[in-house]
Amino acid sequence: MRIELTSEPGDPARPNEDYTSVALPASGQGGSLVVLDGVTPPPADVGCLHSVPWFTARLGGALLELSGSRRDMTLRDILAAALTRTADAHRSTCDLSHPRTPQATVVLARWDAERVEHLVLSDSVLLVEAPDGTVTALLDDRLDRVPRADLVSDAVADANARNKEGGFFTAAADPAVADKAVTGTLARAEVRALAAMTDGVTRWVEKFHEGDWGDLFTLVAKEGAEAVVARVRALEDADAQVRAFLRRSKTHDDATVVYAEL
Repeated sequence: MRIELTSEPGDPARPNEDYTSVALPASGQGGSLVVLDGVTPPPADVGCLHSVPWFTARLGGALLELSGSRRDMTLRDILAAALTRTADAHRSTCDLSHPRTPQATVVLARWDAERVEHLVLSDSVLLVEAPDGTVTALLDDRLDRVPRADLVSDAVADANARNKEGGFFTAAADPAVADKAVTGTLARAEVRALAAMTDGVTRWVEKFHEGDWGDLFTLVAKEGAEAVVARVRALEDADAQVRAFLRRSKTHDDATVVYAEL
């Protein structure tokens, strides 16, 4: 089995808000992986004493521990339990009802000799390679379907779309959001490798249009996770002034990739 992971901050002067980890073996068999992309809050007070990295470290650690030790629980149950555990760690000091309480996108995958389970919430991506080389992107595309008018500012998005029906969902403090996640199970024989990544990497496809999901997966498998992040950074630097592709997006985003050959 080959496991490779990398995570780089968008700005070396700021903490990386992404989280990633892998457990091998999980309950004596198979394994699991976690990728989180912490949502950067606006500069205004969001009612929480804790940083996004504090939140992603605790949520990610809980997800890894539960997915590795509790094979009797579904991935949705695991996400709900991890959210409850994390919320309990700061509900006495923080306003967890604030729409910008610390939160994150989630990719969670778990495998054993028989099956590969997955959970995706918001705009991080899980790519699955079949034995014949076919690559399938497992996505939660609700953010892409939100009307642009509902995303023109943080305030408008928070009021109209964030963690609302008809909008998009992230993992914050409410364990019920686990029921909104995209989940599924594949036969282990149908999966050769997995690649999970945050949108700081998927912009290679979605923003810069350098290739499709299969092309991106091939780059990760052949060149390695660090090399793919370096490719993204080069594209960002080249567009930093003209902003033909970046437009209003931040020039560099936190970028995380996990690659696992099963």
